[in-house]
Amino acid sequence: MGLPLTCFFIVFSFLFIFSAAAELAPALFMFGDSLVDVGNNNHLKLSHAKADFPHNGVDFPGKKHTGRFCNGKNAADFLAEKLGLPSAPPYLSLISKRNHTNASFVAGVSFASGAAGIFDGTDGILKQSLPLKKQVKYYAAVHEGLVQELGSAGAQEHLSKSIFAFVIGSMEILGYTGSDSKTRNKTTPQQLVDSMAATLKEELKWVIIGTFLKTMYNLGARKFAMLGIGAVGCSPSKRKKNSTEECNEEANYLSVKYNERLKSLLWELKTELKGMSYSYFDTYAVLLNLIQKPASYGFKEVKAACCGLGDLNADFPCLPIATYCSNRKDHVFWDLYHPTEAAASILVQNLVDGTEEYTFPMNVRQLAAATA
Repeated sequence: MGLPLTCFFIVFSFLFIFSAAAELAPALFMFGDSLVDVGNNNHLKLSHAKADFPHNGVDFPGKKHTGRFCNGKNAADFLAEKLGLPSAPPYLSLISKRNHTNASFVAGVSFASGAAGIFDGTDGILKQSLPLKKQVKYYAAVHEGLVQELGSAGAQEHLSKSIFAFVIGSMEILGYTGSDSKTRNKTTPQQLVDSMAATLKEELKWVIIGTFLKTMYNLGARKFAMLGIGAVGCSPSKRKKNSTEECNEEANYLSVKYNERLKSLLWELKTELKGMSYSYFDTYAVLLNLIQKPASYGFKEVKAACCGLGDLNADFPCLPIATYCSNRKDHVFWDLYHPTEAAASILVQNLVDGTEEYTFPMNVRQLAAATA
């Protein structure tokens, strides 16, 4: 009896230590667009930007279409896994449950919403999303709930160690370079990226220091994982409009210019706001690597979407009437805009453990371990 009991405690202790070591941060708070939406738009009645139908989720556990614009897990899921956390649940699903249960925000939550942008109104014909401003306001409500649950000091300690991740800005670039763009006639490319960066800066400052109900108080965020915009000009939606099926140079140029501005504003914020740490990830460079050197990463198809209809499977989104490929691990893109699960996994691997070539001034693993 003694030996089995001893073995039990050894195994239990090992599992406890392993679990504690595997958790790099106590919580993940996700802000962004459809690249990291885990189902918030399912709860927006007017939204057309939804993925809660087949063939989305064909490779997700249980083969469920959860609202992720992907064949399986997306970048938000992989980031949570790398941090040793469960996937951050959609905020709108939790607040509906809180009326009936004691659903908690302690392990984090996702505010990301398909078609969301840095500016209000980027959802356009898609009718409804949660723009960044609304996502940040929802976070203020979550902060209040955490203070009630953990106490003021406890919430501050908890949030100062948590990761706040932002994946947003692609909608502005896609909209500006679209054939029916109204912004292009009023705004130069430089004005666009400067305005995007300035707006993002104000929203980030709200999360960090917070002005709410005319009272300045600390909303707790200290560690930011900031993902730059990818090479959106190489998405199937942009390639199909080019007779040569090459990338849209204007869209990629705007992505690069915005990313440059984002890096400089992050440095500005760090000098302004005591205790702030960040990891900037060069999504553009890593995605371009997958596209230009596909064989090195196990891919074969970099132009066409796996799921869709028409040229490059990019005339229509991944609707139930669309066809989808059987070799999904061979494709970089799942639909006309979004990466496959395989591509998202590689992106997050570089986000968390990448070298200085792709992460600055540190990767997310180092960010999680950083002290103020």
